[in-house]
Amino acid sequence: MSRFQRITPFLWFDDQAEAAVKQYLAIFPHSRVIEEMRYDAESARVSGRPEGSVMVIDFELDGSRLSALNGGPHFRFNEAVSLVVNCKDQAEVDHYWERLGDGGDPAAQQCGWLKDRYGVSWQVVPQEMNALLKDPDPVKAHKAMTAMLKMKKLDVDAMRAAMR
Repeated sequence: MSRFQRITPFLWFDDQAEAAVKQYLAIFPHSRVIEEMRYDAESARVSGRPEGSVMVIDFELDGSRLSALNGGPHFRFNEAVSLVVNCKDQAEVDHYWERLGDGGDPAAQQCGWLKDRYGVSWQVVPQEMNALLKDPDPVKAHKAMTAMLKMKKLDVDAMRAAMR
């Protein structure tokens, strides 16, 4: 029996949903396509999308369910919504940063945020970051925040060093 997920991110792509999902499945372990829905004659006529092409892909990334739509060029992704990748250590941060950022917009990289080649915004965050930023010593917490604000990819060792 599958786990019920009440809230599912639904990503609107022009026509790159299949390519994006394929890339994401290659990056995240324990990932899979759940199902695809294709445009039939009527939905293709109404939407202007090709009949038989993929409309929606429901998929899981490391246990989290998402949906991707080929909806045409009506809406654009922006940083107002991002997908957060919680990483257990710096090696995971490095892995996800490199793979998700490949082909993305380098100008959009700041404070652990990046934009992938499809325009989707991601935050690649080390598990330890919140503890550093919420250190009981406000001077140390401020130093960690100051260090983080200067980073593109987050570096826990550099944040720890800045706190000394």
